Amino acid sequence: MAHNWWPMPWFGMVFGPIMMIVFLVIAVLIAVALLRAFGMGPPWWYPRGDQSGQGSSRRAREILEERFAKGEIDKDEFEEKKRLLSR
Repeated sequence: MAHNWWPMPWFGMVFGPIMMIVFLVIAVLIAVALLRAFGMGPPWWYPRGDQSGQGSSRRAREILEERFAKGEIDKDEFEEKKRLLSR
């Protein structure tokens, strides 16, 4: 008894692996997006703030101004530290 098997077209051998690679890439991208959304993953995925260093200087100046406003430091000390931070 003869079987009526049609031969598989040639493009099935090309598009099959390509579609598998596309599927795997999409699955990995979704997994990475979910990990980042829930705050998991390696530390290099998350920026550390301003890379120019201005962010830490700005925060230090804010803390200095808060301490001066609370009266923890006097005007002379405030001016000296402000001058040191502006370098």
